Amino acid sequence: MGSIGTMAINPSLHEKIPYDPNKDFAPVSLVTLTPIVVVVNPSALPVKDMRELVRYLKANPGKVNFASAGAGNSGHVVPEYFKSRTGTFMTHIPYKGESAAMADLVSGQVQIMFTTLLNATPHVKSGRIRMLAVTSRQRLSDYPDVPTVAESLNMSDFDVGAWQALYAPAGTPTEIVNRLSAEVDSALKNPAVVKRLAELGAGPGGGTPARLAQFQRAEQERWSKVIRAANIKAD
Repeated sequence: MGSIGTMAINPSLHEKIPYDPNKDFAPVSLVTLTPIVVVVNPSALPVKDMRELVRYLKANPGKVNFASAGAGNSGHVVPEYFKSRTGTFMTHIPYKGESAAMADLVSGQVQIMFTTLLNATPHVKSGRIRMLAVTSRQRLSDYPDVPTVAESLNMSDFDVGAWQALYAPAGTPTEIVNRLSAEVDSALKNPAVVKRLAELGAGPGGGTPARLAQFQRAEQERWSKVIRAANIKAD
């Protein structure tokens, strides 16, 4: 299993890694797509939607801190992408893990976080944090009233999130790769699998090896630009 980190972010984040994501693996199938939600501490950051957030950030440059589980993960690069698209600024506060970052968001030590639905849900339901938007193209089925960033800010192409995919070793016979891909695609259409993924805050991927290869290249290009522009360095 590969992920946005291992296959799309790490090649640009690190000067050297012991593998080539495009040459050492045979893409099989995209497995999960995990939307990222934008959550704020309502006491520390008095905004109720993304338009208010952008206005607040522009009016208060350098006064808002966002938390992540560490430099270079999706919780770091996605808000950097958001900053570049909106012309805003927030200071990154990296933590050693998601739990520590979320704890400081809930307590108001930091004001905002871009995180997974699974991490955010308990605190959203308790009212301790507010969900402003989701970064994927579609709204969340469990939160149909929460808009996407794309519709909130009139950015039709804003569609980012975390993901995982299945790979085989490079050189695996095409017929085996295609058979594996077909089986994964079939499994991801099973209602029980879809239900379980939803419980984990993810959606099914699926598709052909060619689709994964194209998707991976596009993700590498997107995140390499973000990493270079924001001068992101690994911990």
